[in-house]
Amino acid sequence: MNRILPKNKDFILTNAKLVLADEVVQGTIVVKNGLIDSIDHGRCALSQSIDCNGSYLSAGLVELHTDNLERHLEPRPGVNWPIKTAAIAHDAELYGCGVTTVFDAMRVGSIPTGSGQYAAYARGLADAILGLKEKGLLKISHFLHLRAEICSATLSEELASFSNNDQVGIVSLMDHTPGQRQFRNMDKFKAYVTGKKKLDEDGYNQHVEMLKALRNEHGTRHENITVEEAARLGAVLASHDDTTIEHVNVSKSRGIKVAEFPTTLEAAKACRENGISIMMGAPNLIRGGSHSGNVSALELAQNELLDVISSDYVPAALLQSAIQLGDLWGDLPKALRTVTLNPARAAGFSDRGEIALGQRADLICFSMDDNHGIIESVFVG
Repeated sequence: MNRILPKNKDFILTNAKLVLADEVVQGTIVVKNGLIDSIDHGRCALSQSIDCNGSYLSAGLVELHTDNLERHLEPRPGVNWPIKTAAIAHDAELYGCGVTTVFDAMRVGSIPTGSGQYAAYARGLADAILGLKEKGLLKISHFLHLRAEICSATLSEELASFSNNDQVGIVSLMDHTPGQRQFRNMDKFKAYVTGKKKLDEDGYNQHVEMLKALRNEHGTRHENITVEEAARLGAVLASHDDTTIEHVNVSKSRGIKVAEFPTTLEAAKACRENGISIMMGAPNLIRGGSHSGNVSALELAQNELLDVISSDYVPAALLQSAIQLGDLWGDLPKALRTVTLNPARAAGFSDRGEIALGQRADLICFSMDDNHGIIESVFVG
């Protein structure tokens, strides 16, 4: 099929396996003014209708957390790519993977000096994305996800530079202090940071001490500021790497709605009990385990403790993970909700994420080959 239609064009998609909220039916969708106008069982005989040839038709994928843009900004270690070029390439890649709405994750909170030096970049990157969006140069819907690094020096100043005009949809609390949360396993942390930063033993020890010092000096203040700034920006507040029941209780007290990548089964269970949506990474699910040695997304799925899937750092993994979940659960609509309806609602959207009357016509047509999803067409609004 592979037709690209102008936005807001009226069209008909027929002869498709429609993945609805709770069932898959053979049918037809009529789109008017960019919205789903009717859903019919059976095939449309009108000559202007687009034949989906029996492929699946689902709501477009909704991505709440992806580091993919950073990969385009730095395609090789030490190689900085032009921001607008990187953003356009990132947008095109997500479009090709069936993502129709994305929250571009960008770190706020820099470390100006030392072995952990990390330059501030979020404000400039956000300006570039918003500028491209205003000019209509991006294929899909982009919103901002500010990843607030507690273990940093400049978090409060960077958060203050954002306003309600920036379309910040999510603010997440991140604490990467060595020895807890994602990096409670210090052997895993050492392997990760020495490989990434090319540190020798002395350099690694200095790095750990520097991060712990930043946490001791700024941690509590940064946590409180992040919660306040998320409220000011009208953003959904998310936690990151909750590990203990105590972590989850604190998240609940802060009004957190989404738990990104809880690291233990007990934390995931506590999230469920407290009404916090549980997000896990598609690479974790597909690989069968966490690269940091934390709880497996597969284990959470088997225990009905998985609400939202994020592609994390592999955009093509998003659809594939949902198909894998469909096999595990024996329920494809339920599995696809983890990458469509559930993330849309977790982010506060009511206008997308499902094939239903009045919803945005953000749609993907895909087939399966040996249980691998193949994107055939993507329609955005």
